[in-house]
Amino acid sequence: MSTDRTSQLTSPHKASFTSSTPSTWVRTVAMATAAVFLVSSVFPVVAGLSRHTESFPKWWGRADVGLASVLAGLAMGVMAAAQGRPDPRVLEASYHAYRALNHGMFGIGVVFLLAGDRIVWAHCLTGLVWRAWLLVYALPAWLTALRSHAADPSRYPTLGQG
Repeated sequence: MSTDRTSQLTSPHKASFTSSTPSTWVRTVAMATAAVFLVSSVFPVVAGLSRHTESFPKWWGRADVGLASVLAGLAMGVMAAAQGRPDPRVLEASYHAYRALNHGMFGIGVVFLLAGDRIVWAHCLTGLVWRAWLLVYALPAWLTALRSHAADPSRYPTLGQG
């Protein structure tokens, strides 16, 4: 028994692995989610700008749906990891981001008025709307995953400890 305790105390790899892995992992997933979000958003934009989506290769639709599924899974993972870790800085940053994102609705209105006839909205609207919803819904969790875990994960309770 004392041998096990001694080996735990003298093994720096174990201590550093267990203390840094969760925050590093969550931060990595948050960054991957942002990257997948950006890449995934290209699909509806390109489809909306094309009048002949039937000429797209077969893999295009499969890649769009597959990447959207990966994005949804990553977003759920980030939200689960950030749950129960409230941070006033994150709530304030989320509020400011929501205020800025609200202007995107007016931007889309301007695009619709100026270039509405050159965009095939039936090809892109559904994909853009659900991605925008996911962005707004998951933004506080994403910011929490980036900020809280990077700053000091020990000051937050673990999941289930409320």
